[in-house]
Amino acid sequence: MTTRTMKLPPLFRIRQQFESDSVQDLPEAVRDQFDFLKAGEKVRAGQNVAVAVGSRGIHHLGTIVSSVIERLKTMGLKPFIIPAMGSHGGATAAGQAKVLHDLGITESAMAAPIVSNMDVVSLGNLDSGAEVFFSRDALEADHLVVINRVKPHTSFRGEVESGLCKMLAIGCGRQPGASNMHKFGLSASIVPAAKRILERAPILCGLAITESASGGIDSIKLAHPHEFVATDSELLQRARALLPRIPIDDLDVLLIDEMGKDISGAGLDPNVTGFWRQDGGPRTPDYRAIVVLDLTEASHGNATGIGSVDLTTRRVIDAIDMEAMYTNCLTANVPQAARLPVALENDRVALEAALNLCPVSKQIRMGRIVNTLDLGTFWATKALLPELQEQTGILVDETPLSLEFDASERLQAFVS
Repeated sequence: MTTRTMKLPPLFRIRQQFESDSVQDLPEAVRDQFDFLKAGEKVRAGQNVAVAVGSRGIHHLGTIVSSVIERLKTMGLKPFIIPAMGSHGGATAAGQAKVLHDLGITESAMAAPIVSNMDVVSLGNLDSGAEVFFSRDALEADHLVVINRVKPHTSFRGEVESGLCKMLAIGCGRQPGASNMHKFGLSASIVPAAKRILERAPILCGLAITESASGGIDSIKLAHPHEFVATDSELLQRARALLPRIPIDDLDVLLIDEMGKDISGAGLDPNVTGFWRQDGGPRTPDYRAIVVLDLTEASHGNATGIGSVDLTTRRVIDAIDMEAMYTNCLTANVPQAARLPVALENDRVALEAALNLCPVSKQIRMGRIVNTLDLGTFWATKALLPELQEQTGILVDETPLSLEFDASERLQAFVS
């Protein structure tokens, strides 16, 4: 499909002022938190300790993991790293090791071995019938340390969402654990499953992280096993308050440069784009046409969440690893997240098609973001400026910027 070349509206740079990062020296913060560890006599020199690391794009993840490894070594322990990412990486050992590698978690960088396999052990069934699976490597280690970010989940609401408990129940459950938890409902399953695991697994501690809206680390907190549920619940409230959003709920077009699993487990965070696109319900925010131009390399072809998109490019479709995406979506019990949108020839054609859906008689209400995680700077059409200028913490640059394309009609990035 092609459309006639149309005049594209200029955009204006918008900056959101977020709270500044609270943690400046990450290694020191990790060391300080481990000073609170009450390990007692259960830790003996020479014991091994599995360090569970997930697939989320936590800022400065490598620094945090390496600092944990270093601290465990000073305790006389022998740490090794295990992937804890459910069905990500195509639900294969090699795929999950590759995800860690691309996040900077390598044996040489972390100075610790990485053990990646998909072996799990059943810990029995919950009252709901959900079977709890857990990593054999983690279960057979002398100790286990869990590292995860606490944040609002992309598909449900509860007292505990993404965090240490989810890392135990789903991340360390590998593909069978993730599938069972999703099948019986995450909201109802995560905490009971985590409690079962806490009773059986040799958990030393967890390191819970919250991130600022500006992309840095807001807090790092060490939790003892009996504190996992309370820590997740407490930090979730903080994480909700910090979650970045687009400060406009009514758009004709939302143009998104990239989506990906390293950005959100849902590819596009529905906390930003709207849960109604996946689950129905009130259209809040009401972004009537979403256009996505690219899939991040770190997604390894897993375009989970593409079902929430209206228009995209052939480049995105060509980059999809259908098997990896289908495995993830079916495991998560959200097959609708793998539905494919209209795929057009290039960026210009996709954007023009979206604009052609808008009423001719009105000023276009369009926003452009890099992705649903990076919202400190975004761009908006002139029709949105009065609403944005009325809000606190919003800086509007009234210099118009033209949308530029290269020779292959690929949209060029703005300098933020």
